[in-house]
Amino acid sequence: MFVEQNVPLQPYNSFGIVARAHTLVRVRDEADVQAVLADPQLGPGRKFVLGGGSNIVLTGDVKPVVLKVEIPGRRLLEETPRAWIVEAGAGENWHDFVAWTLEQGYPGLENLSLIPGTVGAAPVQNVGAYGVELQDRFESLDAIDLETGRSFTLDAAQCAFGYRDSVFKHESARPGGYGLAGKALITRVRFRLPRPWKPVLGYLELERRMADDGNRAPSAQQIHDWICAIRRAKLPDPRVTGNAGSFFKNPTVTPEQCSDIIAREPNIVHYPMPDGTVKLAAGWLIDACGWKGKSVGHAGVYEKQALVLVNRGGATGGEVVTLAKAIQTSVYERFGIRLEPEPVVV
Repeated sequence: MFVEQNVPLQPYNSFGIVARAHTLVRVRDEADVQAVLADPQLGPGRKFVLGGGSNIVLTGDVKPVVLKVEIPGRRLLEETPRAWIVEAGAGENWHDFVAWTLEQGYPGLENLSLIPGTVGAAPVQNVGAYGVELQDRFESLDAIDLETGRSFTLDAAQCAFGYRDSVFKHESARPGGYGLAGKALITRVRFRLPRPWKPVLGYLELERRMADDGNRAPSAQQIHDWICAIRRAKLPDPRVTGNAGSFFKNPTVTPEQCSDIIAREPNIVHYPMPDGTVKLAAGWLIDACGWKGKSVGHAGVYEKQALVLVNRGGATGGEVVTLAKAIQTSVYERFGIRLEPEPVVV
């Protein structure tokens, strides 16, 4: 167990916000977690699990013990006629893991290429992009209870996946409840990649790429390359411009609500969903309210994609939160829709 004091967290959050951890422990295997929980000084206090830091907004120094997850490992567990089962340590970089699966000949995660963060954080957020969500490829995960030290395994149903949501984002509503926010540290995640592989190509940007390249039957590697190019063209690199990716969830409304909005805003971007609801493009709503390129202090709205909030240099977490709330107010006043943030405010 490697314990550090007064650690700068700016390198460990993709927004690049200046903050410090009073105590930080680098978790490189399950034994490190057990050692923290057994320690008379570290064990009793609150814990904050930190993965890639790509989905948080720090509003000050972090007083709980920060458990920086760095558990490595990638391997094929099983190969059957119907699937490849692959496993990764929670500390693995998500995009690097996706690229590795393709290099090994295990397609299925290519639509989730270039999403920032770690493997262990991906189930928490139920990451998704271009028609695929993590839950579509999920097998199971291992985690450690941060109160008891007990190791346990969850399947997809137990993770209670939703749109950018899971059991790890909710606190227990009652004693003995199953909300795991702040109560568990994911150590390993397993994925079921279906065989035979079938491409997921339903998004307009992918259709355009196929048309431009004259390739109507792309390989998984080609889809990976297209998605990387698309994301790089419209999203800022957090190594250059601090950001947390898409800041707000795309809201869903009833067909009747959508029709009402279309009557007033005929150009609104919307997508019918399988359950009968309609998903609206949050970025379009924000842009329509005039926020693209605007700033509050040193926090701003990205010029190429209104769904992304950025650190223009020296932004505080408070400025990011103030900007986000102002955007929420504008969208609600114009459209009657409440935007829900994706990142966790700490």
